Amino acid sequence: METLDIRRVSNRRELRLFATFPWKIYRDDPLWVPPLLPDRMKALNPDTGPFFKHGTAECFIAWRAGRPVGTICTAIDHKANQAVNKKECVFGFYESIEDEEVGRSLLDHASMWAKQHDLNSLYGPFNLDYEDAYGVLVGGRERQPAIMCGHTADYYQGYIENYGFKPARGQNLAFARDLTSGLKDLQEIIQYADRVRERKKFTIRSADMAHWKDEVNLVYELINPCLQHLPGFEPWQPEALQELMAPFVELADPELILFAEDHGKTVGFFPAIPNMNEILAHLNGLRYPWDYLKAAWYSRQKVKSASIKSVLVLPEYWGTGIAILLFAEMAKRLIAAGYEWVDLSITSDDNPRTPALAERIGAKVYKRYQVYRLAL
Repeated sequence: METLDIRRVSNRRELRLFATFPWKIYRDDPLWVPPLLPDRMKALNPDTGPFFKHGTAECFIAWRAGRPVGTICTAIDHKANQAVNKKECVFGFYESIEDEEVGRSLLDHASMWAKQHDLNSLYGPFNLDYEDAYGVLVGGRERQPAIMCGHTADYYQGYIENYGFKPARGQNLAFARDLTSGLKDLQEIIQYADRVRERKKFTIRSADMAHWKDEVNLVYELINPCLQHLPGFEPWQPEALQELMAPFVELADPELILFAEDHGKTVGFFPAIPNMNEILAHLNGLRYPWDYLKAAWYSRQKVKSASIKSVLVLPEYWGTGIAILLFAEMAKRLIAAGYEWVDLSITSDDNPRTPALAERIGAKVYKRYQVYRLAL
């Protein structure tokens, strides 16, 4: 068998080869949604990638007989490590042909790199982004992922677990709720929400897109107190939140970005965006110039689903019914706008509240993802 050689990416040509390697793995997979190549190249460039503002990373390609057969990225998030006094290596962009020698050798290389940098664990996979398409798909290969949800080859779970990785936390879950059936149950929830609204005098408003930065500041006031109960929680910084939400300004329908208020005080946030994966699935990641022509045509098509990535309610308002009020209002607006189903992703199965809320409105788990950690 030809020798396997793993080499660091050292120029722009190799970086593009690294970024486009997934096309080799998933070209016959109807569920894979190609990432936008211009965005991926930007994320991987130390001069433009957001991760490089607080971390360092190196990309590697595995070669055999002069051909690429796998990729991996190893990174140090200096800010995160300093915040919790840890020495962890984040790995991502883990892709391999179906060959366990390649899959294991890539993980061997990441382990060696981490030790060389005086780090004591591997954590991932994260593609230099803690919010977008992370983890390994361990359940749910019946339907396409929604926006910001990943898709991985079915043999990756075995490669990673056989190497000795253990789950770093509970599985991350994606829920789906059909909006064309089961509406009787949904109507009961809406009626309950109406009673909550009347009794508590809570109000729901749409986002003010003309003052988007101010709206994001309101979200920032909610996000840390709302999420601090989660295992492994790390506080959000204002700049990171602005950076995360900025790309969605053009996608957002202000009628589907909901804020809950109690006598003028913002106490909840519940946003939905069009599930653009329905369109991106046809665009080949804008890899070639002619893909932009397809983008012009598909961008005029109405998507059938929306995606909800977060529900934030201040802890002192848990149990008041305000979360159900937000769900009910969103359901009414999504149905009125013609959406056929809604994705709610991603939440952890050890989150004490969100999965229960999703199930209460009739949503069902349709995808499961796992993030892993390996002590070195």
